[in-house]
Amino acid sequence: MTMAAMSNSSHSSRRTFLTASAAAAAATGAAVVAGIPAAAATDDQLAGAPATAQRPSRELRALLREIDPARIEATVRALAAFGTRHTLSSQDDPNRGIGAARDWIHAEMQGYAAASNGRMTVELQSYVQAPASRIPTATRITNVLATLRGSVSPDRVYVVSGHYDSRCTDVMDATSDAPGADDDASGVAVVMELARLMATRRTEATIVFAAVAGEEQGLYGAAHMAGEFKAAGANVQAMFTNDIVGSGTADDGTRDPYTLRLFAEGVPTAETADQANTRRSVGGENDSPPRQLGRFVRDVADNDATGMRIRVIYRRDRYLRGGDHIPFLQQGYPAARFTEPHEDYAHQHQDVRVADGKQYGDLPEFCDFDYIARVARVNGATLWTLAQAPGAPTQVRILTAALTNATQLAWTRGSEPDLAGYEVVWRETTAPEWTHVVPVGDVTSYTLDISKDNVFFGVRAVDRDGHRSPVAFPVPASS
Repeated sequence: MTMAAMSNSSHSSRRTFLTASAAAAAATGAAVVAGIPAAAATDDQLAGAPATAQRPSRELRALLREIDPARIEATVRALAAFGTRHTLSSQDDPNRGIGAARDWIHAEMQGYAAASNGRMTVELQSYVQAPASRIPTATRITNVLATLRGSVSPDRVYVVSGHYDSRCTDVMDATSDAPGADDDASGVAVVMELARLMATRRTEATIVFAAVAGEEQGLYGAAHMAGEFKAAGANVQAMFTNDIVGSGTADDGTRDPYTLRLFAEGVPTAETADQANTRRSVGGENDSPPRQLGRFVRDVADNDATGMRIRVIYRRDRYLRGGDHIPFLQQGYPAARFTEPHEDYAHQHQDVRVADGKQYGDLPEFCDFDYIARVARVNGATLWTLAQAPGAPTQVRILTAALTNATQLAWTRGSEPDLAGYEVVWRETTAPEWTHVVPVGDVTSYTLDISKDNVFFGVRAVDRDGHRSPVAFPVPASS
């Protein structure tokens, strides 16, 4: 055998060995680098779990077991009982209208905060919206925010929201009944239940639980909230909105009570044309931060602890409509939308009425409170893991200065005191989920004998308790 042949054989063998080793590590969860806790075994994951899946910890399982469908039902019924929560309805009637709903949510959140030993604070975030589309006169719009400050990395922020305003068929009708049980008392109930349970627990990063207004009129409350975060320079690493999460039953009677959709945008809205073109040139259309969030949700919440299957949709939102994650995307924050698997258009946005002996309207009677509780478990698993794990790696680069079949990755080390190290993940360019995981240690660069031309790579951080961050996708760089 010639020296050249021996060299080629050696490279081929090393590449084959590395690929096989990584596949084995992904399948068995065995740690191959000292200092990094073993990856989660998959014996309690639902079928089809990705290689990057994380087993729910005992602490997380205890949290999810406390989510109470009866409390969620009580919240939905309380919100529906205000008659209408239209953004243009009364702000000072104590019993009816958006002002009464606002004050009730605020009082409930303050009650949760009282049990937090000062970790949770509650505020009314208000501004006056000048006349605009669907806002005929200057109107005060108020978000209710409960902020649970992190104990280790308080400047790293995660936001979860639902909108508490409602509407009937005529979006400008501020006086008719619009109970808005599914759209979106269900989402607010998810947010409030998680705020109640997490107020008594300590998280490493900060979580903001938000009930926002003005959504039906044009996402006004969420746009103001996202703008305030941006103006303050907040490090919002993820935002999720829960909008229409009340039932797994469609308008034709089809039931899918164990599926939750997650809408995740591709090329970020806030990217410049040059940034977008660069992403497309390296094949990163499916590796935007929102889509990494979608994969992360699958990793931590598509399992027996939630009882739900997460269906990630590679779109920003449904046709003709949009949710409160969009203003966050427009500010450059990673954001995604949770929504039920189908929608019941026979009841959604319909005036409360009786026809043909049947009752119509977005009423609590058409909600499935056990389903909403499972949605809350998905959100709880996601937010808890995000807030306990290290932040996603930053300044992740794939070095392209030299023509070589090897791949060199580099990144900046995180500042978390319990950071254990990093894992490199990869998949075929046609695969939707990460299929291989290799622990690489507490380093800031790593070289693999696998061609960067053939697969997609990513990097995620791991702490000493085994919590793993979302994956960060590398950008090409010469150094």
